[in-house]
Amino acid sequence: MTDYGIQLPVQSQSTMYAERWEAGAGAADLVEIARAVDRAGFAYLAVCDHVAIPRRLAPAMSTVWYDPVATLAHLAAVTERVRLLSHVAVVALRHPLLSAKQYATLDHLSGGRLILGVGAGHVREEFEVLGVDFQRRGAVLDETIDALRATLGADEFPAHHGKFYDFEELGQRPRPAQRRIPVWVGGSSPAAVRRAALKGDGWLPQGDPRDRLPAQIDRLRRLREEAGATGPLTVGAITEPLYVGTPGWDVGRRTLSGAPESLAESLRAYGAMGVDQIQVRFRSRGRTELIDQITAFGAEVAPHLT
Repeated sequence: MTDYGIQLPVQSQSTMYAERWEAGAGAADLVEIARAVDRAGFAYLAVCDHVAIPRRLAPAMSTVWYDPVATLAHLAAVTERVRLLSHVAVVALRHPLLSAKQYATLDHLSGGRLILGVGAGHVREEFEVLGVDFQRRGAVLDETIDALRATLGADEFPAHHGKFYDFEELGQRPRPAQRRIPVWVGGSSPAAVRRAALKGDGWLPQGDPRDRLPAQIDRLRRLREEAGATGPLTVGAITEPLYVGTPGWDVGRRTLSGAPESLAESLRAYGAMGVDQIQVRFRSRGRTELIDQITAFGAEVAPHLT
């Protein structure tokens, strides 16, 4: 395990993980953090997806959710090498031709840096207002992945004939820069793990603690073996919150902190489970401290992850 990525702050502000300072942050902060991530050797930066948050959920989730395509395109222009991950795009909310137009353009403009992370979604009202059947969202997502494989491929006039979507002889350019855009499937439910095993190039678990990951990974590999899937699969994990060094403030009991070597030793346990890439999040009290943490991780922790 050598790859490490990060879900960016500011762009989504659920109370489950947002720091206080993010409420007053904006585009300039996001750009500087993305540049720091790029310099520090992170494999990817990630942006979430919600269209609209109902009032009943707003106190917990907030209504701050930047659009993933617009945000990743903006950050592509101010970074050089870091890959751009939607974690996750709720692609069932949109027709696959619309998603293909957006994400193909993003991949084209960024020089082939897109990783398309997809998930089923969980906010009922979001589906209802957009005219999508919430109860059938899993089946819609399964077909949408198939349709996106076609629409994000090499063919200028892709064809897809399914239960929910049917189209052909409709051309889209520009084509993606990549010959095959990686599709990583998010979620930890049995249906999500099966979807990742059978349809994904990668799996993005949703908050599985360390003790649950080995069984999930075993099931993932067993499902692929039973289906005869032979291609590579990038297995991910979201780590505990991190703080490089000795914090001078209360970072919470779940946070891993300490010397770079000790943090790396703890994180190497993910690789021993069969994890290929870890997604990290740092505790911080402001943009400067966060950038310092990102820089320290890349320079002092990452070299010990192998």
